[in-house]
Amino acid sequence: MNARAMLGESRASRRAALVVIYALALMLLISAALWWITMERPGTRITAYFSKAVGVYPDSEVKVLGIGVGRITSVTPQGDRVRVEMSVADGIEIPATAQAVVVAPSLVSDRYVQLTPAYESGPLMADGTVIPLERTATPVELDDLTASVNDLTTALGPNGANSDGALSDVLDTAAANLSGNGELFNQTIQQLSAASAALADSSGDLFTTVDNLATFTEALAESDAQVRSFNDKLADVSGYLAEDRDELGTALTSLGTALTDVHGFIADNKDAISSNVGKLTGVTQALVDQRAAVAEILDVAPLAMSNFLNTYDAASASFAIRGNLNELTYPPVLMLCRTLRAGTPAELPKTISDICTQLAPYIDGTLGLPSLAEVLGALSAGELPPLPIPILDLSTAATGGGR
Repeated sequence: MNARAMLGESRASRRAALVVIYALALMLLISAALWWITMERPGTRITAYFSKAVGVYPDSEVKVLGIGVGRITSVTPQGDRVRVEMSVADGIEIPATAQAVVVAPSLVSDRYVQLTPAYESGPLMADGTVIPLERTATPVELDDLTASVNDLTTALGPNGANSDGALSDVLDTAAANLSGNGELFNQTIQQLSAASAALADSSGDLFTTVDNLATFTEALAESDAQVRSFNDKLADVSGYLAEDRDELGTALTSLGTALTDVHGFIADNKDAISSNVGKLTGVTQALVDQRAAVAEILDVAPLAMSNFLNTYDAASASFAIRGNLNELTYPPVLMLCRTLRAGTPAELPKTISDICTQLAPYIDGTLGLPSLAEVLGALSAGELPPLPIPILDLSTAATGGGR
């Protein structure tokens, strides 16, 4: 019994130890999870360089659009600039090309760093990014402002622009001019405001006009040599006209007289001019109807005239012409018909055309008349042309008669 009791007590103590171990492990896991959830993460680390950092301290806020997104971790002077390290909360998106600006809400409160602009799209700023001095800005200090005002008042004071009372005279004159003109001055300001609003509403057209003027100016600049040459020539023409202004005046006076005479001539002969113009219309219409023939004449006439001039023999004072008889290959009647058809400007009467048409095959096929070339060739050789008619041999006829 004692052994069994001891064994039971040992098992109970072992179970209690396991429960304690499990409880401690669970508490450790819960603590680690809480630590992981609640721990402060470093976020995105950014370094910016400013020309000065008055009122900027470690743990000052970093904002975007006025909302805090991080803290300043360190402020370190480095020669003529100040190195400011910042940490932005994890999950805050900052554009890669953002600028850093020191903002002073008031004259005495702490300042903060504003990252601008807010992210919309594009690449993000990576961890460890450095914003250079060219992309940072700081507010004007009160000391700088008072120093500028002091310099201005000194420049306008008795030791400056008003040393001889000039500024006082300007103020007195301005006061005298504006006295009693407040209403007009108010209207002027209102009209200027309306003009500014009109320009703002037409900004697109205004910018387009400016762009066109820029293009025109650029074209003039590229054509500078031509523009200068044109100006020089225009100056020369103006000089010539100035030198001959008397002759030019006389010519214009004569031109006026001539125009008066022409006007009188037209008024006196308007009926004859109208008739001539009407007749000229007929001539013009005839030329239009025969434009193909006119075009051929204009094309062939120069060569024909040149050939005609070449036929003149100055030594013998005669024209040397050689006829090409071989082209006369048709019988006389057919040649006459072809010449009439080709050489008459108007159409032949139908009777003559029918006669030529009816005689041509009969004369050519039945009679077999010789061509003009054959006739002229035979005559030039002292022989009769080969005519298709019976010709008696004179010597034979004489012999037969004797018998």
